[in-house]
Amino acid sequence: MSVRVGVVLFPGSNRDIDAINGLTVAGAEPVILWHEQADLDGVSAILLPGGFAYGDYLRAGVIARFSPVMRSVAAFAGRGGPVLGICNGFQVLAEAGLVPGALLRNRGLRFVCRQVSLRAEHLDTPFTRELAGAGPLRMPVAHGEGCYFADDATLDALEADGRVLWRYVGEDGEVAAPDERANPNGSLRGIAGVRNAAGNVAGLMPHPETAVESILGSDDGLGILRSLVVSAREYAQTGELSGVRAAAAVAAS
Repeated sequence: MSVRVGVVLFPGSNRDIDAINGLTVAGAEPVILWHEQADLDGVSAILLPGGFAYGDYLRAGVIARFSPVMRSVAAFAGRGGPVLGICNGFQVLAEAGLVPGALLRNRGLRFVCRQVSLRAEHLDTPFTRELAGAGPLRMPVAHGEGCYFADDATLDALEADGRVLWRYVGEDGEVAAPDERANPNGSLRGIAGVRNAAGNVAGLMPHPETAVESILGSDDGLGILRSLVVSAREYAQTGELSGVRAAAAVAAS
């Protein structure tokens, strides 16, 4: 069964076509959601792609969070719908308070564009469920503000609650420290992606949508997009997601 997955398009988005292609390869029917619209066109999952939403003026993602479509995205997430933000999409989600932490300027203060290796920390989530048996994942990064930051208490809580989904790793598979080359931006504890308290919203800095075909160097990102598509299909059929917490449980935590 084909499932509709929305791709939010802001002025300045530049990975929307890659996201549409990746979702198509993963078995979804992509639907463009323009930043000025409030109607989500009946989608069962949402992907916020990379780029420079509203030119990244003031700070990456800070203007996009106020767009009409983001109010609808927040409401969709509040109902338990699966939402994934990639790169600039992660920045938008963080600015909107839909995922914890902040994305700061890269430690070297330079734009970084190269392949990195990731390790999925949990395989029972809406965004990793199709990664079982996979080793380190190879995919590109392309960002200037990708350094994941949060205070120690928040980081400890994320670790304890299983909300760190992906980390940068070196050739030995070990987590890359902020000053190691395998960590492209200096992210604390090697964090490349996290999810919200409920578990249905996630942000990821590397680009799985440009690693879905082996002819381009890697198809390791396909498992992440397939996970989103499988979760969208589940949400469309049942109105619920496996591997997430009920709203009441989140409110009580």
